[in-house]
Amino acid sequence: MLAQGGGGTHQNRSERDSFAGMYAERLSRLWAVENGLCFGRLDLAGEKPLYIGRIGMADDDQARLLIDWRAPVAQPFYRATPASPMGVTRRRHLRTRGRRVLGVDDDLFDLDRLTDADRATLNGEAALLAALGEKRTGRMRDIVATIQAEQDRIIRGDLNGVLVVQGGPGTGKTVVALHRAAYLLYTHRERLARRGILILGPNPTFLRYIEQVLPSLGETDVLLSTVADLYPGVTARARESAEAAVLKGSARMADVIARAVRERQRMPRRPIDIDLGDHTLRLDPRTLEAAASRASRGRRPHNQARAAFVRHILSTLAKQSAKQLGRGLLDEEELADLREELRTEPAVKSALNRLWPYLTPQRLLIGLFASTERMAYAGLRPEEREILFREPPRDAAGHWTEADVPLLDEAAELLGDIDPAVLRAAALQAEEDLAAARRAEEAERLSEIAYAREVLELTGMAGMVDAERLAARHRGDGEHLTTAERAAADRTWAYGHVIVDEAQELSAMAWRMLMRRSPNRSMTVVGDIAQTGTAAGAASWAEMLDPHAAGRWRVETLTVNYRTPAELMAVAADALTLVGPSLKAPASVRETGVRPWSRRVPGPDELAGVVAGQVVPGGRLAVIVPAAHAERLGAAITAAVPGAVAGAVAGPGASALEAPVAVLTVTEAKGLEFDTVIVAEPAEILAGSPRGAGDLYVALTRATGALGIVHTGELPAVLSRCAGLPAGRPGG
Repeated sequence: MLAQGGGGTHQNRSERDSFAGMYAERLSRLWAVENGLCFGRLDLAGEKPLYIGRIGMADDDQARLLIDWRAPVAQPFYRATPASPMGVTRRRHLRTRGRRVLGVDDDLFDLDRLTDADRATLNGEAALLAALGEKRTGRMRDIVATIQAEQDRIIRGDLNGVLVVQGGPGTGKTVVALHRAAYLLYTHRERLARRGILILGPNPTFLRYIEQVLPSLGETDVLLSTVADLYPGVTARARESAEAAVLKGSARMADVIARAVRERQRMPRRPIDIDLGDHTLRLDPRTLEAAASRASRGRRPHNQARAAFVRHILSTLAKQSAKQLGRGLLDEEELADLREELRTEPAVKSALNRLWPYLTPQRLLIGLFASTERMAYAGLRPEEREILFREPPRDAAGHWTEADVPLLDEAAELLGDIDPAVLRAAALQAEEDLAAARRAEEAERLSEIAYAREVLELTGMAGMVDAERLAARHRGDGEHLTTAERAAADRTWAYGHVIVDEAQELSAMAWRMLMRRSPNRSMTVVGDIAQTGTAAGAASWAEMLDPHAAGRWRVETLTVNYRTPAELMAVAADALTLVGPSLKAPASVRETGVRPWSRRVPGPDELAGVVAGQVVPGGRLAVIVPAAHAERLGAAITAAVPGAVAGAVAGPGASALEAPVAVLTVTEAKGLEFDTVIVAEPAEILAGSPRGAGDLYVALTRATGALGIVHTGELPAVLSRCAGLPAGRPGG
């Protein structure tokens, strides 16, 4: 369709581009969902069977061939039970690879209603347990064919308000959140398609791990991000101390940033002389304070308030200059001309930029943390200034840390944008003229949008194509960007829905930044307070959510562990008592008969040998190590074990997900799962941070099959279930 070229009328081109975009999106969805397209069948009393799939499909006569799993009629596939069959006589699970059926599993609800032919084809292997027993692939898989009733209830929950999904390790929090995103896009597509959905994860490795789930469900236009990447134009990869990160994450930093902005608006207490060559102008403290007061009166952001400050100063200087030059009483037009003459004077521009400078968030923070005097004015104590002090960078590209990003966002709110048009036009035209030009430009834009809307109405495409985007494309000033691409480039973008995974790790400042992206407070917050690993994270959901959504959030709890076998969860439950004596671990849905094991070794070289002996062909093994020794242990293991990848050496990402052996810290492993996990030096993980008990709990719950402990010192008492096993091949 696009190959036909750009001929024809404006309407012809509009129709061509609209249909091409629609068909391209449809093809993309079909390719993404082909694997496992149909995964279930519902036999209903007295009705035709319904086939359940990843998307809905119909034949040429519009007869339904496949029911979308998100449709209301598909709910019995997930919620029917023998006690409440919902009209279902049999539920059939289809396991496929490509276009081949590998297995069929039946759940019976009413044997008497089945025909003889149906009885002859019954199969009884449990679909859920079969899926849980498969080896890990390095990517999260969807659970669309095996969603359980408690998960389905959460997935189909109301769009409005903040839904907190609290659940222990292995309860499926993440995959429930992703399926909820797909369900909401299906059910509320008109409402969400334009604003999109943001999914916030804890690190890039985690995002790579989950990135295939939504495309496999037919949804490709969702933005996946981390806190570090949520501010456009900034890549935050620098490291800093835990003390600095905790301090930057505290809620009082909002006041610190506000004070830092006000410090840049402070007026000098002595007069300022401006030498213009043939005469000298003076700004006294009273004039400066009056100008600053007028600028602050409108409560506009710093960069926008500068216009009022500059206007007042220029008017004062113009009157003073006219008097000194003996030009007498000037009318308004002459005064405006003189203001513009003064505006272009280098000495005047220099004075204005010193008194009320244009500021970017980056410039504000660099100046703040490089000056103990400015930090003191902003309210930071001496010991805090020592923690946060940083020399100005030569290259800001590698300067920013993840904890800086919410501070940059806070500063951006207080500073406002610097309009390039204002900077270019400042020496050429008055601000009144610029405002008129903007009004004319906006009127033209609205006219083009109105015309685009008429075109879409005439062509019947009004519900499929955004009029504003169509108008931008035909103005020639807009690329054809997806909703996710446009959102990623716009700091002020308001999403239709926001999903936060590992939400317990977010600092108070990160929550402030995130809430700006969700002004309607339509969110799904996923996490487990018991697994909080950072001191800046949540001690309770109320602590983090009440300041932003008091009375508008609710909690749903997942109670069943689908990942971790009961033998491994018993060990993790002992460790959980260190996090909180009253906390209860989720109940595991299965047993494997494989006991956790432990082994004491003399040093890292022997640890690497133990790891090598645990590698299983076709499976994935993770060695979770203390952060303080990640590089040393990672190097030893990667040298001794073929195919091993260490996050601390190579950096976390796709390589760690795809390697047969990955060496990771607890932070890097959070949210991931592996066939086998070896936890190295658990005592050091416990002692490594104020939240060390939570870190150990996370490390012990990453495995789907086998768990081992390797240590050089004494084994923590809470791991006593792993002690005393044979010294041969562990875990057997």
